[in-house]
Amino acid sequence: VLKTATLSTDLACPAFRELQLLAVPILRVAVEPTRPADLLALVRGLRLLNQADACVQVMVQETGEHVIVTAGEVHLERCVEDLQHRYAKVPVNVSEPIVPFRETIVPPPTVDMVNEAIQDQQIVVKKETGDEAVGEDGVVTMYTANKQSVVKLRAVPLPQDVTAFLENHQELIRTMDRHLHAHGSELSETMQRLTVQESTVTMGEKTKKVMETFRTNLGDLLDKAGGVWSRSTLGEVWCFGPRRCGPNLLINRIPSHLGRNIWNPLTKEGCHPNLLEYDSSFVNGFQMATLAGPLCEEPMMGVAFVVEDWSIEQTPDVSGSSAFGPLSGQIMSAVKEGCRKAFQAQPQRLMAAMYSCQIQANAEILGKMYGVLNRRHGRVLHGDMTQGSSTFSVQAVLPVVESFLFAPEMRKQTSGLASPQLIFSHWEVIDVDPFWSPRTEEEYLHYGEKADSENRARKYMDQVRRRKGLLVQQKIVQFAEKQRTLGKNK
Repeated sequence: VLKTATLSTDLACPAFRELQLLAVPILRVAVEPTRPADLLALVRGLRLLNQADACVQVMVQETGEHVIVTAGEVHLERCVEDLQHRYAKVPVNVSEPIVPFRETIVPPPTVDMVNEAIQDQQIVVKKETGDEAVGEDGVVTMYTANKQSVVKLRAVPLPQDVTAFLENHQELIRTMDRHLHAHGSELSETMQRLTVQESTVTMGEKTKKVMETFRTNLGDLLDKAGGVWSRSTLGEVWCFGPRRCGPNLLINRIPSHLGRNIWNPLTKEGCHPNLLEYDSSFVNGFQMATLAGPLCEEPMMGVAFVVEDWSIEQTPDVSGSSAFGPLSGQIMSAVKEGCRKAFQAQPQRLMAAMYSCQIQANAEILGKMYGVLNRRHGRVLHGDMTQGSSTFSVQAVLPVVESFLFAPEMRKQTSGLASPQLIFSHWEVIDVDPFWSPRTEEEYLHYGEKADSENRARKYMDQVRRRKGLLVQQKIVQFAEKQRTLGKNK
């Protein structure tokens, strides 16, 4: 038994659902034994830790690292302590805490950085790189290496309600994907061996009812959003991503391939035969693009890629041109690069994980408490006095990346009179363009031509890129005319 299990005398008894924990694991570290010979003991200790703690997650990444995912800083310290002294009983090296981010796009802003209205705002601002693949309307045209296939797509931000709905139903989407792509013959043969045909029908009806409810609710949210979204968009959903269950959509508006959607994956009606052959390659390219975005290789969130057109030129069959040959890989690469360029053609933003912070404090130290929150880019939602006492209950949100040593600093600044409690709450857009530079006259007057004030989104992005070994655009010497030799103090 890993974490939960159901014991029953009946084979057809459905398993109980896992416990819905209030604390969501969000903070991760990589661990390795100090002595390489203790690796087996570390693996055994990680397995015991995973069984003992219902809130911790233990996984092995593609790079071979052993990763522990915990709910917060205190929980992380407790898990590492238990791993070293109770479960593995070997000394371990722990990496710096890794805080996840998300990448998204937003509608074009209506005000600039000094809250002045932007006149004649364009829908898409073409990047200074002069990329010819990006059109003025935001549609990206990508060709495969042999020019045999062409893809046209664009990126559109998803409404916040739809993004939150998809984020909360990832397990259902994963179950639905497995159910829709399962082969009916194999499933029936397996169930016949178990001799529970009646329960198969019941579970199938239940799954179908849940899927219909999910589809109806998603259609209602799209219809409610209005604008470019409507209930008809629901029938154009081709795939979810990343990992086929994330909060991003691939919208199919290919004129000759409209029959392809997530709800009827096995139908061939309304599908072009040439496109149907390379359908999986196209979807895999979308999955790769949403799993690692262009800002800092973090997963995308709340992005819809609308495929306007896709065509494959029919050529005589040559060696290596089958569905598993070079063309499939070329289509995958073209779709991935097209999605990344379409993402960059829109106003792009980072999303930070946020803690919900509950603080109990006395009235005389409220000012110091607010000072600690402001230094860490926190935001106070509301604060009320507890009835029958002189204690204030303050509700705030705080970025996870700024939460390290938050509780000790709060206790130090308030002489122990304020005690915070942190629980992961949601993802929030950092409303600053990582590549922002002054453009309007008011911004030049306020920030100057150099605009050398700190860009919080750029700082987070560079930290992640540096940790992953990606290129960081940073000058060793900036604004050399500002530097001077300090003389002696007089």
